[in-house]
Amino acid sequence: MNIFNEESAVRFGDIDQSDSLTIASTFDLFQEAAINHAEILGVGREEMKQSGNVWILSRLSVFMACRPLFKEKIITRTWPRSTNKLFAIRDYDIHYSADISGRENGPCSDNVLVRGRSAWLVVDIEKRRPLRPQMAAEKLPPNEGINALPGENLQGNDPPPSLVTRDFSATEPILRRACYSDIDYNGHVNNTRYIQWIQDLLDPEILNHAKQIRLDINYLAEVLYGETIGLYLSAVTAEDINKDSPLYRQTPLPCTAAHAIEGRRGSGAEAVPVFRAELRMG
Repeated sequence: MNIFNEESAVRFGDIDQSDSLTIASTFDLFQEAAINHAEILGVGREEMKQSGNVWILSRLSVFMACRPLFKEKIITRTWPRSTNKLFAIRDYDIHYSADISGRENGPCSDNVLVRGRSAWLVVDIEKRRPLRPQMAAEKLPPNEGINALPGENLQGNDPPPSLVTRDFSATEPILRRACYSDIDYNGHVNNTRYIQWIQDLLDPEILNHAKQIRLDINYLAEVLYGETIGLYLSAVTAEDINKDSPLYRQTPLPCTAAHAIEGRRGSGAEAVPVFRAELRMG
């Protein structure tokens, strides 16, 4: 199956006070679709475990052009986008169920509510080292030309952006301890939990009033149960938005609020970043 589809309704637990799908719930939808599709393609967790490997999410970019409301029926789609030297690329989108056509193959012309692109590493479980993804890519359809987000190359197998290091020296961190509910099957904080942590740093009114949301995140190191992470938040000016990037048109315009976020293990000069993110809203 080239493109995997899951139909659902926006649940009460997926919305905020605006009655709209949150960015964290969007990450949940993408994660479940990717896991289910990997099982169908023969590269799910059990197949990977038998070969001594595991999928680890490294980067993800999501642009919510329109946020569906409570009880609205949607279809979440996902498909592999081939590989490059380090990453296996996977794209996503979300449509209203009533609008979508061409569900199985090819890009569709219907209005797209949400677009996403992710970059995954194949990691040796025992050595905790990344491997070349081609060993798993043999079972993945290339899906050439079906791009959810604009990319740097025509093949569309370029990963989401590598985010720049920003200065948080004037920022006091909010401390967050990794608890039982944060930990997933792989024994570390689940990728969607970081998005909830990011949401909790912001004024709820900013998120509630956002009509469009763009989030880019780089996962840099795993966080284990019991670890305490310092979360840093800093406002980003409009001048910092890279207008030359092919991803620029998938940014809320006008951008009314933008933030850089970083999670760090430790403090001072010995602090180690565990994730880096940029959030823009309009």
